[in-house]
Amino acid sequence: MLPPDLPPRRFPEMDYFTFLVALLHVHKALGEEIFWNTRVKLAETLTLECQYPLGTLVQMEWFKINATEKESIAIFHPTFGSEIREPYVGRVYFLKSTSGPNDMMLAFHNASEADVGSYSCLLEIFPYGSWEKVIQVVPSDSFEIAVPLNSHVVSEPGENITFMYEPQMKGPLQQVTWEKVQSHQIDLLISCNLSQGRSFPSRFRRQILSNCSQGMRRSFILMPHVVASDSGLYRCCFKASTGENETFVVRLTVTDGKNDNQYVLWMVVGAVLSLLFVILIAAVIVILYNRKRRRQKSVQGKEPQATQNKASNNYRTSFSISQPSDGAGEDIYVNYPTFSRRPKTRA
Repeated sequence: MLPPDLPPRRFPEMDYFTFLVALLHVHKALGEEIFWNTRVKLAETLTLECQYPLGTLVQMEWFKINATEKESIAIFHPTFGSEIREPYVGRVYFLKSTSGPNDMMLAFHNASEADVGSYSCLLEIFPYGSWEKVIQVVPSDSFEIAVPLNSHVVSEPGENITFMYEPQMKGPLQQVTWEKVQSHQIDLLISCNLSQGRSFPSRFRRQILSNCSQGMRRSFILMPHVVASDSGLYRCCFKASTGENETFVVRLTVTDGKNDNQYVLWMVVGAVLSLLFVILIAAVIVILYNRKRRRQKSVQGKEPQATQNKASNNYRTSFSISQPSDGAGEDIYVNYPTFSRRPKTRA
């Protein structure tokens, strides 16, 4: 006997609707590029920085962003400490930063290609609320930073620096980004989607002021009170609605105050040594001149005495007096005594 025919199973309409919505979310997640704040080159010793603004840290958690979900890696609480999730135990740890107390860094031991991807640090900060930064780890061979340099600016610490550029593209601007480029990472300073009229938040460690408005033809960034650590390459990328691209790169060099002090110190030391050399030369000249004068005086003192002795000898010289010749002659010598020239005193 055949079993009776069972009626077809009916699924609620809500199940179909839920399934379609979930499918659309998955498709959107797979097709949409994840927005990043910092891009880091993969290295065996990998460090991810997450420097949050001022405030009191309540809790923070690191995630790895997959296609459809976030995978928890580690969690930290100021009172209860930290916990590393499986399978990251033993090769991931929190690293204390020397740059400031607000930097929650995550370090990897023996990082590999499996660690390539996007990471998120999510913090709860009182009284600001939630704060998130996305870091993208890319393979070392795809990390290109070789860019031609357009300008070079030298500044002293404490100055306000403004970089401004107007592209030569004729089409309307669609997107503008400013980045700080380093050998191991790229930090996004500002990103403007002009076609949609919105900007993405910056998670850079210092304050950056910029403009982001529809229809603008030039862009700028302002960094107040620069310090030596602000030195580096800054890149601005423009994209037009016609597909054209244009890039502007400037190098900033902020002199270090310590180097300036050393330069001033060496200048002072050089001036002092030069002055001492001049004084030494002058002293030698004076000594030689005094010796020469003493010798001249000594010679002048001996000349009058020699003249007086010569004159005395002249008074005692013998004279020959010739007598009339009478066939025989004899020389007569007379010795004249030296008489005093003092006048005689009358009685």
